[in-house]
Amino acid sequence: MKLHTVVYEKFGYEMKYIRPPKGEYSERSLSITNNLGYTTVMWSFAYDDWDENKQGRQSYAKEKIISNIHPGAVILLHATSKDNMEILDDVIKEIKKMGYEFKSINEFEK
Repeated sequence: MKLHTVVYEKFGYEMKYIRPPKGEYSERSLSITNNLGYTTVMWSFAYDDWDENKQGRQSYAKEKIISNIHPGAVILLHATSKDNMEILDDVIKEIKKMGYEFKSINEFEK
């Protein structure tokens, strides 16, 4: 809840979603986060972009992301990845050319 408070104080944003680190969860952890008012959101695609030893693979990263796009995809990209920073603009443009659009979690149909 400390993160929740800091985000609200700094940005005026009330957090309502949570992504379990590494995708690890249990009935207990889901129950706790639900009782705290969060909705758990999982992703449909992720790759090893978090590994600082595996940076400098922009072509690989772009291919991995583009080849895993599908309707309703939730893409997990880590902010610590230099590759993501360098390719994100191109990846977004390419995905849009494929006919997809980007929406926030709030805009997904339930």
